Amino acid sequence: MKLVSRKGMQYRDGEPHEIEDAIVVEKTFRILLNGEEVAAQVASDEQLAELGAGFVIDEGLADAVDSVAVEGDAILVAAPRRCAAETETGSSGGTSFRCGVRQVRSDLTVTPGEVHAVTAAIFSDDWQQTGALHCSVLFCEGRLVAKACDVGRHNSVDKVVGAAVLAGLDRSRCVLACTGRQPSGMVKKVANAGIPVLVSRAASTDQGIATAEAAGVTLVCFSRGDRFTIYTHPERVADLQM
Repeated sequence: MKLVSRKGMQYRDGEPHEIEDAIVVEKTFRILLNGEEVAAQVASDEQLAELGAGFVIDEGLADAVDSVAVEGDAILVAAPRRCAAETETGSSGGTSFRCGVRQVRSDLTVTPGEVHAVTAAIFSDDWQQTGALHCSVLFCEGRLVAKACDVGRHNSVDKVVGAAVLAGLDRSRCVLACTGRQPSGMVKKVANAGIPVLVSRAASTDQGIATAEAAGVTLVCFSRGDRFTIYTHPERVADLQM
């Protein structure tokens, strides 16, 4: 993660103090699918191949990725395109496509202990140092397989999904956990990736919950400390007793 140092004046204990903070760098990258520019994303300058691969899968533009190359500010993705829908500004905060939402089918289950474990794995030094990043992690078969932090919550999700895509992992056996809130656009990304369980430290919206319910995603929010809230498909969380 590229950080820069910037001076500032901090007001603390009733007095001003000169400080030097670590600040996150943001850049704009173009994602091209089969030579056509499909998005310009403001993102952090790392895991760019993963960003491109994850974006085309999460937005429903493709079911698989043939190759990804990064040339300067261009992320070049080659994939059989399945959707040519128009773009819109998504509730996730980035470019989104009207490609519909896929149904997730998986018999994966997790325990409350596993929900706590994936939530704990979200933390990163850069996140805590800057306070300006969103982070996501991906666990498959109980193992941490990908982690990404980015200035955009949607980018961090695309990056961990992209890592799974490029590694050829079975995403129906995965759990994704992240820091950001979960409106419909964020839930749509996880559903299109075929991931059955989505855990967030933050809240959802009414449309986020509706999207998860319709798509077959188990949506877990407010996962902090020893608590969490399950909004949809609780059957995937084992050992629950009322």
